[in-house]
Amino acid sequence: MDTKLSGTSMPVLQIGLQPGEKIVGETGQMAWMTPSIQLHTTTMTGGATGFFGALKRAVGGGGLFMTEFSAIGAPGLVAFAAKVPGEIMKLDLQDGRGYMVHRHGFLCGTEGLTLGVGFQRSLGVGLFGGEGFILQHVTGSGTAWVELGGEIISYDLPAGEQVLVHPGHVGLFEDTVSLDIRMVRGIRNALFGGEGLFLTELTGPGKIWLQTLTVPGLAHALERYMGKESSSSTSQTVTTAAAVGGIASLLGGWNNDST
Repeated sequence: MDTKLSGTSMPVLQIGLQPGEKIVGETGQMAWMTPSIQLHTTTMTGGATGFFGALKRAVGGGGLFMTEFSAIGAPGLVAFAAKVPGEIMKLDLQDGRGYMVHRHGFLCGTEGLTLGVGFQRSLGVGLFGGEGFILQHVTGSGTAWVELGGEIISYDLPAGEQVLVHPGHVGLFEDTVSLDIRMVRGIRNALFGGEGLFLTELTGPGKIWLQTLTVPGLAHALERYMGKESSSSTSQTVTTAAAVGGIASLLGGWNNDST
């Protein structure tokens, strides 16, 4: 198996396969391939978890199916292109060592890997309309490639050291790092500070990789040029009003409990 990373801000991963070699990727990730590459859609996650492992991943927000790429009869090539400006990283995994990747980060991997849901949290879906926070857990023995947005900043966290990160900027971290969600302190900061309601708390030991570009952030930056600024303002007003109403209701309940 030969691999080549090309490009700068919009990189492409090209993988040359010999007959009998396989690569597994999320559906819809392939950019181009040669005729000798055969596609096979499967519920396998790269390991031996089968349908129920795929179902768990789908319930958590990932894809139910994976695509297996094989070279049949002759060498072939399959390419995976980045969807947003950023980097494609190579991860060499061994049994007992895994990585947590943001929900859309896994690009493809060799046989022997298992892709599952490692963490999911609602982040106030009921009250504040958030879409939730989901991480994929890549384990097993083999090589994986992941896509991160923008520039990549990495830190080696000693045991007990913490970093607070906006959820969208969490790109990748070793699974020895523990993760928790904390709410932004102060009602005024949460509602009007512009930083969101929640922060991700990453605690060492282990290495983390943070991404400077997020898809929601990119969409928000382009929104004003797409004639949707007014609808966005309306949506933000409605969301803020709902949040204020929800917190007022909670405060009212506390006051009633205290009397």
